[in-house]
Amino acid sequence: MKPRIDLSRYAHDAYKAMLGLEKYLASSSIEKPLRELVKLRASQINGCAYCIDMHWKDARAAGESEQRLYGLDAWEESPYYTDRERAALAWTDAVTRVADTHVPDAVYDAARSQFSEAELADLTWLVAGINTWNRVAIAMRTEPGKYKPAAH
Repeated sequence: MKPRIDLSRYAHDAYKAMLGLEKYLASSSIEKPLRELVKLRASQINGCAYCIDMHWKDARAAGESEQRLYGLDAWEESPYYTDRERAALAWTDAVTRVADTHVPDAVYDAARSQFSEAELADLTWLVAGINTWNRVAIAMRTEPGKYKPAAH
C-alpha cells in the first residue's frame, strides 16, 4: 500500500485539535495502562495496522505484559484483566461498534459500576479519539512498523 495525503500538513488545524484531545486525555482520570489497552482494543476492532503497531509498542514500553496484550483480542475469555479493565473494554467495544450496538444499557451499567461519571466521560472521549485516529490512519494508508515509542 502506498501512503496517501499527510493530513497533518494539509489539515493542520484539525490535526492540532486532535493533538489537543490527546493532551487532555494524557492528564485525564483514565490511567495510562488502561488508556493503552483501550486504544489497542479499538484499533484491533477497526483493523488499523498503524495504530495497533503504535499502541502495542507504547503499552510494552510502559511495562504491559505480552500475555495481556496478545489476550486482548479475546479479553472476555481471558483471565488477565481486572473488573475495571473489563468494563472499559466492553465500553470500548460497544462505542467502537456503535452502529451495531447502540451501546446497550447493560454495558453502560457495567461501566458505571467501575467508573465515576467524570471518568466515563473521559473514557468515552478516549474511545472517540482513537476511533478518529484509526479512521484517519486507515484512510490515508499510514504505514505501520516505523513508530518508535517515547522513553518511559
